[in-house]
Amino acid sequence: MRLIVGLGNPGVKYHGTRHNIGFAVIDELIRRFATGGAQEKFQATCHDGVIGSEKVLLVQPLTFMNLSGESIWQFVRFYRTDPSDVVVICDDMNLPLGRIRWRQSGSAGGQKGLNDIIRRLGHQDIPRLRIGIGRPPGKMDVTAWVLSRFRSEEQAEVELAVMRAADSVRHWVSEGIEPTMCTFNRAEENHE
Repeated sequence: MRLIVGLGNPGVKYHGTRHNIGFAVIDELIRRFATGGAQEKFQATCHDGVIGSEKVLLVQPLTFMNLSGESIWQFVRFYRTDPSDVVVICDDMNLPLGRIRWRQSGSAGGQKGLNDIIRRLGHQDIPRLRIGIGRPPGKMDVTAWVLSRFRSEEQAEVELAVMRAADSVRHWVSEGIEPTMCTFNRAEENHE
């Protein structure tokens, strides 16, 4: 079983914020691939799904962003999931708005939810899909930026990024990490 995790903060207050773009991708994957209703377990909302012939679990931790590892560690332990069968979808301020980038492993790059998952699982070999939210303007506080909502003129680009991200997750499930990095990272670079 593949574990597909979108990071964000729970509650209406955070819906539609930059930090919750991982949740938005999971919502799109639920729309496309869920086979049952929402369940709550291991401090998360999750849906069973099928992508191609592969069973997946679509997960949105309810622990708040910076404690995401608390929930994901429980899923990995319970399902005995290999970290290579987990993907973490999260926001990235260092990518331009709407740009997606796959990585097979590495540091958290300042993303605190991903950092907590790496810390709890004990290694960095966890595939991740980063989605660009852009840098804060001027001297705006980083926390205020990631908790802000996308502006109306950004909405179309964000919606396209969520669709491309969902497409790339489907590709990852069927083809694996390296073909997905080659296909989607290269396509993103060609759009610049």
